[in-house]
Amino acid sequence: MARKKRDDLSAWDIEALPPVLCPICERIIPDDQTVAHHLVPKSKGGKKTVVLHRICHDQIHATFADSQLAKTFSTIDAILGDPAMQKFVAWIKGKHPGFSDTAKPSRQAAGSGRGRKS
Repeated sequence: MARKKRDDLSAWDIEALPPVLCPICERIIPDDQTVAHHLVPKSKGGKKTVVLHRICHDQIHATFADSQLAKTFSTIDAILGDPAMQKFVAWIKGKHPGFSDTAKPSRQAAGSGRGRKS
């Protein structure tokens, strides 16, 4: 019996995994853009994670301080309810799934360190 060639993927019975959608922007997440986001930051005792686009994750942390994420924005719905994140989502939805950019701090956060003040 002939051996399967390791490099010949057609010889292996591999099911294609369904694409992962980002719960923030609802776009498909490419493998190289996948980030696990702690809904409550680890520094505040959080354990549960969700998979996000890297750019969406970066924008969350540019917009909110860890204390805000722990107290007020510990769910996807709460994050999406914020006007700054709504503006970001409206902008990013028009980009291709592999789009990458650096997160811009919101005007409210400018000059005040990480995240914005409550």
